[in-house]
Amino acid sequence: MGVKLLADGCAGASSSPALSRVATSAAHGEGSPYFAGWKAYDEDPYDAAANPDGVIQMGLAENQVSIDLLEGYLREHPEAAAWGVAGDGGGDSFRDNALFQDYHGLANFRKAMARFMEKIMGGKATFDPDRIVLTAGATAANELLTFILADPRDALLIPTPYYPGFDRDLRWRTGVNVVPVHCDSANGFQVTAAALQAAHDEAAAAGMRVRGVLITNPSNPLGTTARREALEGILGFVARNDIHLVSDEIYSGSVFAAPDLTQRTLAAVLSDEAFVDAYVAANRARLRERHDHVVAGLARAGVPCLRGNAGLFVWMDMRRLLLGDGGDAATFAGELRLWDRLLREVKLNVSPGSSCHCSEPGWFRVCFANMSLATLDVALERISRFMDAWCKATIGKFNHLQPNRCEVNYFALERYQGHVQQ
Repeated sequence: MGVKLLADGCAGASSSPALSRVATSAAHGEGSPYFAGWKAYDEDPYDAAANPDGVIQMGLAENQVSIDLLEGYLREHPEAAAWGVAGDGGGDSFRDNALFQDYHGLANFRKAMARFMEKIMGGKATFDPDRIVLTAGATAANELLTFILADPRDALLIPTPYYPGFDRDLRWRTGVNVVPVHCDSANGFQVTAAALQAAHDEAAAAGMRVRGVLITNPSNPLGTTARREALEGILGFVARNDIHLVSDEIYSGSVFAAPDLTQRTLAAVLSDEAFVDAYVAANRARLRERHDHVVAGLARAGVPCLRGNAGLFVWMDMRRLLLGDGGDAATFAGELRLWDRLLREVKLNVSPGSSCHCSEPGWFRVCFANMSLATLDVALERISRFMDAWCKATIGKFNHLQPNRCEVNYFALERYQGHVQQ
């Protein structure tokens, strides 16, 4: 007897069948502002010609600034993406690659990746290709490690602020808890031994077994690298507690995001050491130029940032805009109201710090490498106009102050903050 499957809305389907607890769990995090911003962008995407008032996507951690270099290489080296002929002895025919492969990834790709990673690390580290396991992106790697290292209801400690997707990637299907290690701006959000111990104690008090610490270095969302003393403190902590350390270093070099690049193509590209050297140098220079461009544009608008040196992000400081918003102190509720204005009025999808579990309200993650320079300038101009309007409204509270540009009357904002805090 056959089984008849009915889709929702089809004749004979009286109701939707129940889904699993995993599928319907809130642990997927779709209610987070991080994902809400993506949905707003999908519904109203910016286009310079077709939709100039649409939402600009500044919540996507993707590096497009050097894609042209890879495209140029593949045009000049079509053999990198070409398939050989069956039986040619090269081991690269379609037949060779279509059949079952090593589950760890193609051997030549793992060897090329090992050499590439050694180059990214400046020759200060070596990598054994036989100890490399390739996955379909960092999300899959992190979830796989969570399944391996922890059982349901165990815990992983993660310094804040951290990538919002970890709440979904590490918890949803594994049943493992994520416990934030609260860091703050006093030391540039560097993790401390005291913060690690406090998070460990919090997890233990809740009956959780801590299985490891996960860090991102360079940091997403901060765009900074961990200081040596912070790393030594983390290593000492995991050793004393006999737990694991997972170091997500996806932003230590370049991001390979093009979905049509196969392992074989990437192996060919990474094996061309002259191109890799030129690409890495050019990519770093372009990212630095783009980062400095964003920081300078925000500074002209009167918006400071955490000093960054890595990654695809700027950690934007809008704490001053929360003072006086519904009270005398900055709050996460105020941060979400500001985020909603940035999304709905300014049409910018930036990630609020609370979605990254930041311990201080008013910080926002800005991704700067996933768009053209022209689009980025539109985004910066929108922020500038928004800040102008805010400054005029703020300074206008005092008759003796003139509502001119924010950077001209920056002293007035400081006086206004002092007035609110008294």
